[in-house]
Amino acid sequence: MDLPKLFENNREWARRMKEADPDVFLKLSRIQRPDYLWVGCSDSRVPANQLLGLAPGELFVHRNVANIVVHSDLNFLSVLQFAVEVLEVRHIIVCGHYGCGGVRAALDDRAHGLIDNWLRHIRDVRAAHQQELDRLDDEEARIDRLCELNVIQQARNIAVTNIVQNAWARGTPVTIHGWIYRLNDGLLKDLGIEIRGPEQVPPGYRLAQ
Repeated sequence: MDLPKLFENNREWARRMKEADPDVFLKLSRIQRPDYLWVGCSDSRVPANQLLGLAPGELFVHRNVANIVVHSDLNFLSVLQFAVEVLEVRHIIVCGHYGCGGVRAALDDRAHGLIDNWLRHIRDVRAAHQQELDRLDDEEARIDRLCELNVIQQARNIAVTNIVQNAWARGTPVTIHGWIYRLNDGLLKDLGIEIRGPEQVPPGYRLAQ
């Protein structure tokens, strides 16, 4: 597809949006008040707004390779702080996807270049759950299980940030969720992790308020 075609697509999309609601862009230009922060993978096959059925302005999004949350990542922390303190989101959703290429690369023990420094965070998750993964005979099953374990760990990583813990201390109702998306049927799965307050944070990670 050439670049002029992308501009043509944009004009057609804008026309359809205005046809459905003549004031849609005027309203979007004034303010954004999403209830949700989505922390997802950069994979182009996981379109956050579309798969949730949400319109522009209803979802604040941060994406990186393999939906990783690192305590020293100022990019992510800036997004998180803006979402929690300015936009006042009420739900933070960490969403991975089965068959994730980053997770697959973290399992294959080969050198991949610069990205190996980023994948180290998934390898830490792998090391913590190596016995469980070793019990799975099928390679794809191991990859998919590590995708799930990675989501759970990244949700926990969000809960130990001072941004979220300070929000809880102020009485702000922020809940962290861990979900995963299946590419072959387009459906989400709730992984059963829901962190609502500091009592769900390990004692060594709780900040004195």
